[in-house]
Amino acid sequence: MKKVDLHIHTIKTVSDNDFVFSIETLKRYVSHAEIDIVAITNHNVFDPSQFRLIQQNISAKVFPGIEIDLPSGHILLISDCENLASFEAKCNQVSKIILNATDSITVNELKSIFGDLSDYLLIPHYEKDPSPKGKDFDDLKQYVTAGEVDSAKKYVRTMRDNQKLCPVLFSDSRMHEGMVTFPIRQTFIDCGEVSLSAIKNCFRDRRKVFLSKLDGNKLFQVFEDGQHISTGLNVILGERSSGKTYSLNQLSRAFERVKYIKQFDLVQKNEEEDEKLFNNEVQRKRSRFVDQYLSGLKSILEDVAKIDIINDDRSISEYVSTLLQSAAEADRRDVFSKVKLYDELEFLVGSNDGLKKLIASVIHLIENIEYRPVIESYVQLSSLKSLAVDLIQRLWKKSDQDRNKNYVNSIIKDAKDRLRMRTAATHVESVNMYEIAINKKKVSRFNDIVKAIQKEEIIFDEPVQGFRIVASKGPFLQASEMSATIKRQAAFKDALNAYSNPYTYLQVLLNHDKLEGSDIYRLFVKITYRIINKDRTDVSGGERSEFRLLQEIKDAQNFDILLLDEPESSFDNKFLNSDVNSIIKSISRQMPVVVVTHNNSVGASINPDYVLYAHKSTDNGERKYRLFSGYPTDKQLVAVDGSVLSNFDILLNSLEAGVDAYQIRRGIYEAVKD
Repeated sequence: MKKVDLHIHTIKTVSDNDFVFSIETLKRYVSHAEIDIVAITNHNVFDPSQFRLIQQNISAKVFPGIEIDLPSGHILLISDCENLASFEAKCNQVSKIILNATDSITVNELKSIFGDLSDYLLIPHYEKDPSPKGKDFDDLKQYVTAGEVDSAKKYVRTMRDNQKLCPVLFSDSRMHEGMVTFPIRQTFIDCGEVSLSAIKNCFRDRRKVFLSKLDGNKLFQVFEDGQHISTGLNVILGERSSGKTYSLNQLSRAFERVKYIKQFDLVQKNEEEDEKLFNNEVQRKRSRFVDQYLSGLKSILEDVAKIDIINDDRSISEYVSTLLQSAAEADRRDVFSKVKLYDELEFLVGSNDGLKKLIASVIHLIENIEYRPVIESYVQLSSLKSLAVDLIQRLWKKSDQDRNKNYVNSIIKDAKDRLRMRTAATHVESVNMYEIAINKKKVSRFNDIVKAIQKEEIIFDEPVQGFRIVASKGPFLQASEMSATIKRQAAFKDALNAYSNPYTYLQVLLNHDKLEGSDIYRLFVKITYRIINKDRTDVSGGERSEFRLLQEIKDAQNFDILLLDEPESSFDNKFLNSDVNSIIKSISRQMPVVVVTHNNSVGASINPDYVLYAHKSTDNGERKYRLFSGYPTDKQLVAVDGSVLSNFDILLNSLEAGVDAYQIRRGIYEAVKD
C-alpha cells in the first residue's frame, strides 16, 4: 500500500497565492505524513532545476507534473522521469501561452503540445472547482483515469458511483516557509511497483484506491497526529470537561465547509424573541418558495405588460377610418399620393428571442454531463451539434435579413414622410393585424393561466420527521392581504375591484404609484407557507426548537461534515430517539457525521459506525487531551500513541454512569414493569 499526494505546489505563479517555497518544509511534510509518492504540479510552469533539487532531498518517489488551465477548469498532467528535457520544453510552450490569471489553453492546443496524452497521467478537477466541463471534459475523457475531489464526503459519494471517475484526494498545498500545520488530504493505492503505469492501473481499478491504509474507505485521517474518524457516523463520548467539545472545535478548524451545531444553539431562550426569529426565517423561506413557484408567471407578466389592448383597438379604428376616407377621395388624389411609395407597407421584422432560446436549449443538452447517457440514448451528440450549428447559421442569416429590412424600412419611412408633406390626400394608417391578433390571444391565454393559478390548492407538502412544511395557494380576498404580501403600506382597493379580470388588474398594478415593478408578480396569487405539527396546527415554542434542529441537520447535506454537540442538553429523549437519530443516520450514509453525547438515547441507540472517547490528563501541570477510538464492537479503544482502554467500561461510564448505576436503574425498570 502506497500513500500518494500528486498535487503539490512549489512555485508562486500568476494563478497562485503569494508564497516562498521551502525544501525543508516539503521534506518535513513527506517524512511526517509518511508519503511514498508525490508529484510537483505548479500552475502552467515546470522548473527542472527545482525538480531535481526536490528529487535529491526527499525520500518519496517524485514525478514531474504541471497543473494546466483549460477554458473551463484545471487538469493535472503528470509525466514519468525518463525525459525531463522534453517535458520541460512542452511545459515551456504552455507557459508562453498562459501569461495571466485569465489565460488558458484549449484541448486541441494541449494535444498539439504534448502529443499522445495516453503517455501521461491526467487527473482533472472533478468534484472540485474549477472542473473541466462540456466539450473540454468530453475530449479528454478517454485519457483520464481518475478525478480529483476536495473532501472525504465527495470521495465516498463518487467512489460509490461506478459511472463516475475513480476519486482521488490530494493536498493541493503550497510548501511554504514557516508551515506549521501539514495537510491531511492524501490517497492510498494498492500497488507494489512505483511507476506511472502502475499508478494509472490502480486508478483504473477503484478497488485498489483507498482513504486509509488499514480500513479502506471506512475511515479517513482528520488530524496531523494520525487520528482517523469514520466516513459515516461517529460518536464522541467522555466525562464532563474531558475534551469532547475541544475535539469538535479541532474538527471544525480542519475542514473548510463545516456544519457545526453547537450545544444550546437552538434551544428556546426568550419565547417572544424566539418566535419572532422563527417567523422571520419562515417568511424568508416562503419568499424563496414564492419566487421559485411563480418564476414562470413572472416571465409571462414581462411579456403581457408590454401589450396595450386599448392602443391596439385605437390603431384598428384609425386604420378603418382612414381607409374609408381614402376610398372616398380616390378620384381626387394628386401626383404625390399616387406615388407607389406613398402607400407602401414596411417589412415586418420579428423577434429572434425564440430562436435564441432554442439555440441555448440545444447547447445546454450538448454540455450536460449529469444526464449525458439518457440524452444520447434518444439522440446522438453529433446530431445535436449539427442542429446547433444549423440553428446558429439560421440566426445569423435572419439577423442579416432583419438588418436589411430595417434599413429599407427607414428609406421607405423617409420617402413616405416627404410625400405626405406635399399632398392633401388622406393617408391610410398602417396597422399590423397579425401582431394585434397575437396580442389578443396572449391576453386571453394570460387570463386563463392566472385564473388557474388562483384556484385554491396545496402545492407543497413535505414531511420532516413528524412535522410538515405545507404551502398552499388561493385568491386574495382582502386588500390588506396584498399589502402584507409586499410588506409595504399601499392602497389596493381599486386593484381588488379589478382582480377578477387579470389583464385589467395588471394595468391597475402597473399604474400604481407606490408599487415597484419587481413586486407585481407576487400580487396575483396568495401563497401561504406554514410549519405544522402532527396535529396539523402551527408549531409551539418547544416544537420550534425541535424543527429548527431537524432543519439544521438536514441543511448539513450542503457541507462536507456535520458536527453536533450534545443535542440531549436541549431536547427530550423520545424526540432524540425517534426523530433526531433517524435523520442523523440517514445523512451519515452520504457524509461524515460526528456527534458528541453522554446520553444513551443518542450514544447507544444511534448505532454509530465508529466510537471516539475523549480523555483529559495533566502532565507536569500541562493539560493534554487524547482521543481513543475504534469500532463499536471492538473490545478496546486505541489512542494514536498505542494506549488502550476498555470499550465496555467507556460505554457504561459515559452513557450509564457506571455499572452500579446501570444495574440500579435496570432493577427499577423491571420492578415497575412487573
